[in-house]
Amino acid sequence: MTTSFSTLPEWLAYCEQLHPKNIDMGLERVRTVAERMQLRFDCPVITVAGTNGKGSTCAMLESILRQAGYKTGVYTSPHLVHFEERLRLNGEPVAADVLVAGFAAVERARTQGEEVSLTYFEFSTLAIFDVMRQSGLDAIVLEVGLGGRLDAVNIIDTDCAIITSIDLDHMELLGNDREAIGYEKAGIMRTDRPVVVSDPVPPQSVLDRALEVGADLWRVGHDFNVTGDKQQWAWAGRGRRYSGLAYPALRGANQLVNAAGVLAALTALREKLPVTAQAVRNGLAFVELTGRFQIIPGQPTLVLDVAHNPHSVSALAANLDAMGFFPTTHAVFGAMADKDLAPMLAKVGPILDRWYFTDLPTARAATGAALKTAWEAQNTRKDASAQAFASPTLALEAAIAAADPADRIVVFGSFYTVGGILQAGLPRLQAAHLAP
Repeated sequence: MTTSFSTLPEWLAYCEQLHPKNIDMGLERVRTVAERMQLRFDCPVITVAGTNGKGSTCAMLESILRQAGYKTGVYTSPHLVHFEERLRLNGEPVAADVLVAGFAAVERARTQGEEVSLTYFEFSTLAIFDVMRQSGLDAIVLEVGLGGRLDAVNIIDTDCAIITSIDLDHMELLGNDREAIGYEKAGIMRTDRPVVVSDPVPPQSVLDRALEVGADLWRVGHDFNVTGDKQQWAWAGRGRRYSGLAYPALRGANQLVNAAGVLAALTALREKLPVTAQAVRNGLAFVELTGRFQIIPGQPTLVLDVAHNPHSVSALAANLDAMGFFPTTHAVFGAMADKDLAPMLAKVGPILDRWYFTDLPTARAATGAALKTAWEAQNTRKDASAQAFASPTLALEAAIAAADPADRIVVFGSFYTVGGILQAGLPRLQAAHLAP
């Protein structure tokens, strides 16, 4: 008998206990169920892989395509607060009851004939694909969850692949160096289809894989280029130019690299998904994405960033440095236990004065106390301090209590850390002396 539930939380709880492993790399099981469901899309698909910049790239693609009048579906993971954030239909999170029907369809196919065991990610990915298939979309953007070659998203043949920056993360699953990790990311390439590589110094394994499968390689510095000054920037590549562009609304120096890759992908797909220069301008100007160097005005200033590996934390450090002077910077930090903590702490150590380490609501996370111990082992600053807390909310409350109006508070280290702060909505900080 096929199991059935009427609410999304029930389905998610069910999926969590179906498979013995949280992550089980391989496509055979998920492809079997997808074939039973006859899953396929009737519109162009763009697949985005990489270590950092995937979410921003997906958001810019979505914003430009929507400005061009297309009905869009965007799948990203993980979510910050609500599972429904993982699927945006025309810019809005999908309704929970719509997802329930998708989960039921997966369960029917999974138990039809010989039962197939699926992980939480595989099951929910198929449910989201089922909803997308029935939503009358003109364009689909899929963010790879982990790696590329063996990620559940890769059962879908892409019309254009984008590979963003490649750096060291999830090494226990993807390999110990950029070459091994690059090979996994390159698994989303397809023969005769464009692949945009926006990493300025890509691993050789990525370039070799493009040649091996006969993909149409678009490489930054070779097939497209970016120029600019403090006011505006320009893009040029393969028969198309954009000049006098405003910088993307997403903050941070790294966003120009992501935007360049987006314009390359849209240029490569211009026969299937034509977009006007005005759609590009408006799309970049209006793009929004929670938790990517998101600065929330107030007293003190609040910065939210899901940076969770050495590469993204390095970018965060550069962006914080560029913000100007703040008397004291307070940091709410929670992270997974498998992260390479030493380089992350070293990157931001000179900028962060008061640390508020926090537990996170997942067994994969390091405790706040363990993070504090790791920080103490490498801290050389006599003027810096640290405390540990049971939750991101408690850590933020302590930071607010200790901060002066002219200070800033940075929340980073994991989607769970930023998500914990956003549970009750976007916080607007008011220093004590401003309270009525």
